[in-house]
Amino acid sequence: MTHIRSRFQKEADKLVTKYTESISFDWRLYRQDIAGSIAHARMLGKQGIIAAEEAEVIVKGLTAIREEIEQGKLQFQPELEDIHMNIEARLMALVGEVGGKLHTARSRNDQVALDMRLYAKNAISDTLSGLRGLQQTLIQQAEANISVVMPGYTHLQLAQPVLLAHHLLAYFEMLQRDFERFQDCLKRTDVMPLGSGALAGVTYNIDREFVARELGFSRVSCNSMDAVSDRDFVIEFAAAAGITMMHLSRLAEEIVLWSSAEFGFIELDDAYATGSSIMPQKKNPDVAELARGKTGRVYGHLVAILTTMKALPLTYDRDMQEDKEGFFDTVDTLLDTLEVCAGTIRTLEFKPESMRQPVDRGYILATDIADYLVKKGAAFRTAHSIVGKLVSYASEKKMSLKQLSMEEYQRFSPLFGEDVFSITVASSLAARDVPGGTAPRRVAEALAKAKRIMEAG
Repeated sequence: MTHIRSRFQKEADKLVTKYTESISFDWRLYRQDIAGSIAHARMLGKQGIIAAEEAEVIVKGLTAIREEIEQGKLQFQPELEDIHMNIEARLMALVGEVGGKLHTARSRNDQVALDMRLYAKNAISDTLSGLRGLQQTLIQQAEANISVVMPGYTHLQLAQPVLLAHHLLAYFEMLQRDFERFQDCLKRTDVMPLGSGALAGVTYNIDREFVARELGFSRVSCNSMDAVSDRDFVIEFAAAAGITMMHLSRLAEEIVLWSSAEFGFIELDDAYATGSSIMPQKKNPDVAELARGKTGRVYGHLVAILTTMKALPLTYDRDMQEDKEGFFDTVDTLLDTLEVCAGTIRTLEFKPESMRQPVDRGYILATDIADYLVKKGAAFRTAHSIVGKLVSYASEKKMSLKQLSMEEYQRFSPLFGEDVFSITVASSLAARDVPGGTAPRRVAEALAKAKRIMEAG
């Protein structure tokens, strides 16, 4: 456009235009850009910086442009570089020279900062909803399977019996921390930068608080140089998204394991599984595998934006154009993964008998037997050693602990009595009656608490 290349005596090289344009991806900011421009125009009219009638013409023009974009009638022009100039050019075509007054008292620097913050606020709101949706499915499955027993693992080795509901609610807790992280991120994103100009503020009698209210911001930025050069909120969103994706990846990994023939703990719904191109018997957990794989993609975007920003002097540098594609993809990937994980969990069929089998056949009550000796007076390390030898003996005999005789028990310690045979999976669960434990009473309390959190919003 002539008014942004008036300093130059020739047009940009076509390769430069292609290399520097951002309209191919920042078109996604059109709603935010138009909302920001409408609020800015109304402020200009209110303050008498432009005539009130001119402001109204501009607002009507911007509203018409938004409808054109949403109806697919407006063709974006790469030579106009970005969404801001494409909208401004179309505005001037619609309303004439008065459209050129819209950019009074602002720069593309504070304009794009505004658009990105508005977009990020919307993305955080959608993410919070997505997190709540997945948490709700975990609660529903936990409640539906409240008495199901499964093996708990450390190092992917049988460890101690737990309730399936306890296991599922562990992910509820992770997602709750993610929810709180995004809430916290919103506090720092909810800052209105418009009015900062290119870097030093503007010379007009603007009303920044009016614009902030119009756009739903809780406060305005305190330093114009910081406001146009800050992308902390993008980085913070990416970091929070990375942590959330890590949690989702762990959940996905368990779905992959549990759906295998070796585990057989769950049956995936046909709608959330795929087949093999050559093996007709296969039912592959591709959704979970992709969730696991896309986690690295989100990590990559976080590292990219950190690298982009790490050496930029104040204030705005064109490097910052690179904040958008990774951010948009992070938002898309996170929201899609939350939604598909919720669907996967909601439609899972758990297999209680399969979950119970490894609990009954292993040495999963060994810790309880060690605790039994401690209560009889043994030091824990002594008890640990005794039970370790007991397990080794039973393993060599290919027997379970409950198959051993009292005589065999007492070979390892005279502290063993007939009451050792009263140690069961049920007693093991009930014994862990501490806050946060897997005892049925505590899991019921945790489930009730999770429901209260959901009801609170």
